[in-house]
Amino acid sequence: MRPALTRHLPEIVPFAHGLLQRALQPGDIAIDATAGNGHDTLLLAQRVGDGGHVYAFDVQEQAISATRERLEAHGVAYRVSVIHAGHETVQQHVQQPVQAAVFNLGYLPRSDKQVTTQADSTIAALEGIWQLLQPHGLIVLVVYHGHAGGKQERSALEDYVCSLDPATVRVVRYALANVPNDPPYVLALEKLKQVSAC
Repeated sequence: MRPALTRHLPEIVPFAHGLLQRALQPGDIAIDATAGNGHDTLLLAQRVGDGGHVYAFDVQEQAISATRERLEAHGVAYRVSVIHAGHETVQQHVQQPVQAAVFNLGYLPRSDKQVTTQADSTIAALEGIWQLLQPHGLIVLVVYHGHAGGKQERSALEDYVCSLDPATVRVVRYALANVPNDPPYVLALEKLKQVSAC
């Protein structure tokens, strides 16, 4: 792990992980919508403990294998259902209330860069997870947009989250403002608790 560049401002991925760690407690249900090499899946599995469960999705066999190997190496594979399917199928596989979910958009590192997440399926997955999300549940997206197609996905995703009702969801963007070459950034959505009218 490389040393932190700043003392007080977390980098993008550690910031995302910090949000997830604060949102999750032992016994919770969590979703990794883009399993990749299993780093986020492992974090979620460690956080939810033996009483919780994680559902990890990916369309690439390479990602499924890497995620399973990482989980087995850390002794937590039994806490995770690793699903070889697109994240837009989430409601076919998950029925329990969900406390947190994470997306790493873009392509699988050290793999075919032509295979990337797509706006339509990402937004469909968001909508599916939203239906399962508990009040004060959290969805964290790390948006990598410096690749071919990434800007189109980013634009569609930004339009989508900015259209959401602020009475039901709080959306936060955490980004590096003065770094060139399209650095990744975080979008975080917290589901607000509904208050009954008097």
